[in-house]
Amino acid sequence: MPANLTQQYKKAEERYKVASTDEDKLAALEEMLREIPKHKGTEHLQGDLKKRVSRLKAAMESGGQKGGTKHVDVFHVPKSGAGQVALVGMPNCGKSAILAALTHAPVHVADYPFATDKPVPGMALYEDVPIQLVDAPPITADFAPPGLVNTYRAADLLAIVIDLAGAVLEQMEVCTAYLDSHKLILEEGGDAHLGRKTFVIATKADITSAGTLETLKELTERPFEYIEISSETKAGQAVLMQRIFQMLDVVRVYAKKPHEEADMKEPFTLKCGSNVHDLAYHIHRELADKLKTARAWNSPKIHDGQNVPREHILSDKEIIELHFG
Repeated sequence: MPANLTQQYKKAEERYKVASTDEDKLAALEEMLREIPKHKGTEHLQGDLKKRVSRLKAAMESGGQKGGTKHVDVFHVPKSGAGQVALVGMPNCGKSAILAALTHAPVHVADYPFATDKPVPGMALYEDVPIQLVDAPPITADFAPPGLVNTYRAADLLAIVIDLAGAVLEQMEVCTAYLDSHKLILEEGGDAHLGRKTFVIATKADITSAGTLETLKELTERPFEYIEISSETKAGQAVLMQRIFQMLDVVRVYAKKPHEEADMKEPFTLKCGSNVHDLAYHIHRELADKLKTARAWNSPKIHDGQNVPREHILSDKEIIELHFG
């Protein structure tokens, strides 16, 4: 019997995936359990959800006990911003240089291998949207840190970083072999629970031989998107951030209080297809169900200031005024 999961369940599942705290994860899991259709086809999934809720509650309780020890996973990077992009690459491919050029993270850019031994996050900006980049430890044909897969599994996007001045085909083969071994590359029609959208950042474009990137594309069968940059000259960096924003598949929405100007400095970011009720939940989940009316500005479909229903699909750069009962 098919599960026939509802849109409410799927949205709760999305909130679980992007949750950065145990409290938010628990809230999302409990909502998934409430929203899941109750029939024979979902019995196994219901049981799995109950186990996850139970385990998470136990972990939260044990973590708060005095004198108790709490395991810290150095490969877990709490999400922040509109999305998280994890960098994949061999030693000295330019991952740390990308982070140093685009963020204020305290990265160690060195000309010797394995200078990065644990994930280092940094916040980059596309216009007014913060996007988290993660410089992960390098991989080789013979070694990858055991916990590194957790870093990549939790990210929204994976960026394979290729040094155009190095052995480009070897780098591509090592990176794709590692990602394939963990089913981390999202193929068309693949499992989005395991795989992630993957693209290529080609670095050191300022010192490479002409035609190197074209040769790599010809020798690589995967239909990756390639973005050529230079961390030294900054060439391609603006294009890189724009494409990352587009690949994250999000919209930015500006909140407006009644009788006040909209806050145009710090937008809320939600997945494309989100509606007004999703925005209310994002702002304050306990007030979301008390949403009474809303008005919208800067929408391509309606007039400025027009009332919109809870189901109104949000557009990028839309301004929304929420009224709660």
